[in-house]
Order: sequence, then C-alpha cells, then structure tokens
Amino acid sequence: MPKSRRIPPALLFFTLLTSPALFAFNSPLSDEAIREAYFLGQRRDEKMTAFLEKYKQHLREPDRGPFVSSVEFLTPFALAVLQSKDRSIGYSAQQAAEEHRGVDESVVVNIEVLFTESYGALIQQPISDRSGAPTGFAFRSSDFWRDIDVQVIVKDKVIKPARFTGEPQYLCSEGGCQLTGGTIRMEFPAEAFDSDSATVHVVPPMGPEVWVDFDLTGLR
Repeated sequence: MPKSRRIPPALLFFTLLTSPALFAFNSPLSDEAIREAYFLGQRRDEKMTAFLEKYKQHLREPDRGPFVSSVEFLTPFALAVLQSKDRSIGYSAQQAAEEHRGVDESVVVNIEVLFTESYGALIQQPISDRSGAPTGFAFRSSDFWRDIDVQVIVKDKVIKPARFTGEPQYLCSEGGCQLTGGTIRMEFPAEAFDSDSATVHVVPPMGPEVWVDFDLTGLR
C-alpha cells in the first residue's frame, strides 16, 4: 500500500496565507451567509451594533474646513445585515435568500461630513457685484457635498463608482430646521475590490485632505 503524502506544516501555512479567500470579504454570498446576516440584522441589539462598527472609521475634527467625521465601507454581508434590520413584519430568512439570488452584489462607501466654525451653513459674500460692496451672508446650498472630491483606490488605481449620490443632514427644532452637514454615498460592484485593502481619499474645498485605509481581511 502506498503511503499517504502529508503536506508539510510550513507549506500548508503558506498555502492558507496566500489563499485569495483570505484577502477580501465574502462575495458572492451563499444562502447560509444571507441567513446569518438576516438573523444578525433582526437582533437590533448591541451585538449587531458592535458588528457594524467594524465597518466604520471615526476621524478627528480638523482645525479648518468641513469635518469628515466618519467613513464607512459596507460589504455585501454588511448591507444584508442592514437590509434585515430595516425590515421586520413579514420578512423571513427564506425571503432574504430568495431576493438575493441573481443580484449583482455591491459595496457601499458612506462619508459623513459635518459643518464647523470655519465651514458652516452660512457663507459670507458681497451683497452686490459692485467693487467694495459690503458683505452679507447667504445659506450654503444643501448639495454642498458636490464640492467634495472623493476617490476610492484599490491596488493604486482609482475605481469609478456605479452610483454617486448625497443627501443633506438637518437639525430640527420648534424654530425650524438648520443644515448641519451631509452624507456622500458611493456604490461599487463588489468584484472591483480584488485586493486585501482599499483606501478612501477625501479632498474638501478647504482644509486638510483625508486618507482612510480599510483592511478588507477583517471584514465579512
């Protein structure tokens, strides 16, 4: 009888280390993964919140310019958790799996931008076109986020989003609502992230640039 050939431990470790599956999040998602995401989203508790926090990085406020307060990198699994969280009555694990079949999986990058004293809701500007005219104030446009340049980089190459949108944020009280910032949302095909890391580069109209690195090996 021939002896079975055993793989040396060092070679086995090297094989596992270089396996592509270890260098990125899960995609495409299996029915089992969708089921896991469904039940995690249905919990709506601290465990779910702690899990989703792994996908978001919080930043420090700069000395000047708008405040890029957080950058979020949502994988297909994280998006499935959020979808389950937002649906309850009449939504089952079987339905979640059925709806996911045949769907092109996506990655979503969210960038939250808040106003600061140096970059606020009011803009100082001349009250007329005449030279030397006194200055007044005008409200900043709710689509101010269009003035912010955002790039997502994989393997030293900028990848283009399939969708690029944004929405304003308001703080409302009895006296009305005040614009406080906004959220930029970029959607990409999941297959574009064929690496173990990704970088989000944010360039505001004033203030420092922001670089945020994501280790995709730690995300599902």
